[in-house]
Amino acid sequence: MPSPLEGAGQRERRPGLKLGFSLFWRTFFLLALLLIGCTVAWLQTFRSLEYEPRAIQTAHQIASLVNLTRAALVYSDAITRVSLIKTLADQEGVRILPREPNDRFQPYTSGALDQRVTEELIDQLGDGTTVASRVNDEPGLWIGFTIESDAYWLLLDPTRFSRVGGRTWLVWLSTAMALSLAGAALITRLINLPLKQLSRATMQVREGEYEAHRLDESARTNEIRAVNIGFNRMADQLAKIEQDRAIMLAGISHDLRTPLARLRLETEMSVADEDARDHMAADIAQLDAIIDKFLDYARPDHVDPKPVLLRDVVDACTYAVQDYEEMKIRVDVPPDLRVLGDEVELTRVISNLVENARRYGKTPSTGVADVVIQAQANNDAVLIKVRDHGAGVEPALLSQLTKPFFRGDVARTSAAGAGLGLSIVAKNIERMGGTFALTSTPGRGLAAHIRMPRAMPEPRPVEAPARRA
Repeated sequence: MPSPLEGAGQRERRPGLKLGFSLFWRTFFLLALLLIGCTVAWLQTFRSLEYEPRAIQTAHQIASLVNLTRAALVYSDAITRVSLIKTLADQEGVRILPREPNDRFQPYTSGALDQRVTEELIDQLGDGTTVASRVNDEPGLWIGFTIESDAYWLLLDPTRFSRVGGRTWLVWLSTAMALSLAGAALITRLINLPLKQLSRATMQVREGEYEAHRLDESARTNEIRAVNIGFNRMADQLAKIEQDRAIMLAGISHDLRTPLARLRLETEMSVADEDARDHMAADIAQLDAIIDKFLDYARPDHVDPKPVLLRDVVDACTYAVQDYEEMKIRVDVPPDLRVLGDEVELTRVISNLVENARRYGKTPSTGVADVVIQAQANNDAVLIKVRDHGAGVEPALLSQLTKPFFRGDVARTSAAGAGLGLSIVAKNIERMGGTFALTSTPGRGLAAHIRMPRAMPEPRPVEAPARRA
């Protein structure tokens, strides 16, 4: 059985996958993006500002060491010079080697910091200074200088003057980002907690549970405290309105039905004309039915869903009208199909739809309301369709038919209702957790589509095999 509710349900679920991005995660990702961007920008700024001072400091240290070594070698005799070179190599890790004309070397320009150190050393020691990272395939920080007419290499350990390594920066950056993300998560939770509480309370108020969840009116934040106080006052007002409505409608039921009963009795006893008496009795019965409609529409929203055998409900609703000459009903409902709902509410729904079809769904050519009731299971839902073959309504009016007190053009010609039938149907189905929709093709009838939760059959216990003697 084709139903627009099946496609509509799928369309409603698809956006849920896209829009499942909660406010918490959106706020968290925005804060995390901001903090990560600020950390990276701070790191780049620090590194840029650190290059120049570090290069100058490193160059001054190396230049001072070269100058001290040169002075010590110049003013020492041959024996002392050998001892000095050995002491520098053993204790300071500084080697003094003679520079040969055929030495092969690579310039010390592997990075921006190295280039800046080289420039500063040449400026400090003179134009004849050579700075190399490798001499004769031996790595190190090599400084070439002259003492009088002799050329020497001063070999230093480059790690003593190198900048902070990439691994250290990575550890610092990872630690800063981890702390930033933890702080963003904590701040986001604190910000969104009042919104989450408000959302939960709103859903409960929508379900009619006005006193189930009250918001904290002593919150520290002024704006949140004002919202919580306003929401609680609104919930109190809605609860009072709901209570007043129930009391008012109960009073209507009590106060109007008593004089109606007296009018019925007086009509039967006082009116001699049988035809007038029947018309007056019909008017009183119609007033009584309208009161029932008002009470049905104002019934509380809470429903405790239970498994209901759908075929039994449909049979009970069609039994009273199956002998009507002006109506023909066909039922196509599996006998074992169960739905989750309230049996009394579901009976009222089917009865209202059948009565609506009997009144306004007569086939123009025959004058008989040909009604078809179908149902089928669809995964975890049950699709129910009640269709007549009457004149139908214009598609533009379909959304208006479920509004209270709205009556279509055909219904306006009759004074048999109050315009609440389809409104009661839509409200009862929504109370039971289902959805309701109407479709119509002018000249081919009106169809009511109901989607209800399906009650799965309970698994039968598996009997243990009998033991052999």
